[in-house]
Amino acid sequence: MLLQATQGRSGSAHVVVLGNEKGGSGKSTTALHIAVALLKAGQRVATIDLDSRQKSFTRYIDNRRAWAKRTGIDLELPHHCCVALGDSMKIDDNEVSEFGQFSAAISAVEKTCDFIVIDTPGTDNYLMRLAHSMADTLVTPLNDSFLDFDVLGTVDPTTYSVIGESHYATMVRAARKQRRDLDGVTTDWIVVRNRLSMLGSRNKQLIAEGLDQLSFRLGFRPIDGFAERVVYREFFPRGLTALDDLNAATLGARPNMSHVTAREEVTALLRHLKLPIDERGRRRAANRAEWFAQTDQPLEMHDLIA
Repeated sequence: MLLQATQGRSGSAHVVVLGNEKGGSGKSTTALHIAVALLKAGQRVATIDLDSRQKSFTRYIDNRRAWAKRTGIDLELPHHCCVALGDSMKIDDNEVSEFGQFSAAISAVEKTCDFIVIDTPGTDNYLMRLAHSMADTLVTPLNDSFLDFDVLGTVDPTTYSVIGESHYATMVRAARKQRRDLDGVTTDWIVVRNRLSMLGSRNKQLIAEGLDQLSFRLGFRPIDGFAERVVYREFFPRGLTALDDLNAATLGARPNMSHVTAREEVTALLRHLKLPIDERGRRRAANRAEWFAQTDQPLEMHDLIA
């Protein structure tokens, strides 16, 4: 299996999987922000889109590439692959085709990249389960409502106490067990609360309490993610993130406090993910930043000699 071929070997890339069986939770937005943050930290990053129908992650990256070309602005881009849907009438044939593409995509980058960021579809299928079983870090974005909470657990309608686990949580439990049985590694599972209201509410408090209860049963870390901000929706057509150098040239308008706050949210999220960024990558990022800072300055004679 692909899992056996790619895990448990020294020098393999750290796999970050974005997963949730409910659509609209912010998987693609979170995935690109993670990828860009890693690139800005000097890491070598590959991205894979397994949501072959929606392709939101792929379109986000395509928009970023197109905007960089149109404006001449340097925007970091990962090595990207989108796995195409099988077009056979037979499910087995489709799975073989999709598995082959996924395997080739992983094999092409697992030794040359530091991180692989995988965005999965909001449906339970073969590749989605396989990606979950490969994850070193699993990130599950979750909108701050009980409708979204339902993919993880069920609650008592009177007390709102957690009384059971739901279908997605059961699938993740099985995937983590498969990974642990194979090479002894425990997937770090983080549930990220997205579209948070900027105002306090009873619902917000109840969701927080429910996630705390469920985290002990399922072994995940609940953290706050992105608030409900218009700027995140505005980023998509240009492929931008809150971590980019936002100015009139990149945005087409002057940045405001909402952009600043969004960057602070993203920075806090990434800090809590605790991804293993190595020092060599940090040096690459520093050297790259210094190079671009010098491009607008005339070369001195000793620079040419050196």
